Amino acid sequence: MQAWALLSAVLWYLTGVKIYVKLHQNSPVLICMDLNRANTETVDPTYLWIGPKEKTLTDNSRISITETGKLMVRDFLEPLSGLYSCTLSYKTVKAEIQEETTIKRRYEFMIFAYREPDYSYQMAVRFTTKSCVGRYNDLLFRVLRKILDNLISDLLCHVVEPSYKCHFVKIPEHSLLQNELFIAFRVDPFAPGWESVCNDSVDCEDITNRNILKARDRIEEFFRSQAYTFYHRLNNTVPAMHFVDHSFQVVRMDSCRPGFGKDEGLHSNCASCCVVCSPGTFSPDVDVSCQICASTQVYGAKSCPE
Repeated sequence: MQAWALLSAVLWYLTGVKIYVKLHQNSPVLICMDLNRANTETVDPTYLWIGPKEKTLTDNSRISITETGKLMVRDFLEPLSGLYSCTLSYKTVKAEIQEETTIKRRYEFMIFAYREPDYSYQMAVRFTTKSCVGRYNDLLFRVLRKILDNLISDLLCHVVEPSYKCHFVKIPEHSLLQNELFIAFRVDPFAPGWESVCNDSVDCEDITNRNILKARDRIEEFFRSQAYTFYHRLNNTVPAMHFVDHSFQVVRMDSCRPGFGKDEGLHSNCASCCVVCSPGTFSPDVDVSCQICASTQVYGAKSCPE
């Protein structure tokens, strides 16, 4: 960890590398010295750490600063994001003439809190139908939703935003038209009572994301079994309504909690992360990006004051 932190310090000093700390985790150890100075004798070194809002940092329950100037932030939170700088003061001594010169060097680190995105899955399937009119299409739609909800209810995931449309489809190999229901829905891990899966965990998205992955796999297996059952039916009678093989489609959709967002341009080294919104931006809901707001002056803003 210390070697990595030293490398990070050197990279920041040379090229402006940003550091990302997962919410409620400890930061890497930051070293107030570059690689060349670390390999050289240093006389009478002193270290002055300045945190966000130009606040002088001292060793406490949140901030750890060692005698050798190494800093670590415990249980990192949104307001702890920002610029951290350390001024290293040391002396060069010409012993033969008893001359001392004090030299100061400043090192800077931009640190951002981040959290994992919340996963949901947009899914689509198709079913054949005898006609595009009539109550049976709506009945199939309602029954399918109930089956899927029951399939994943123990994971506290559920089906949301379901919809369907009926279309005429030309089947090339048979040169005929077939009525099909194009069904779309989204599956997310926030069914009523979902908070109970957290078990007081501060990183609950890790748990909900595991659950939604399980839900995705169960639903995929359900439709795979539908295709198997159709092709291995005991007689040659083709049911009027059945799952269209290979029609199952799934796409992962990411969202960020309020106060966080994605920005591949600003945070290219953490492009898949939900990074805390910087001052001048905010995110009021589960969007995937922070919005401009000139009146916000804090990290992690969830609203835009007028």
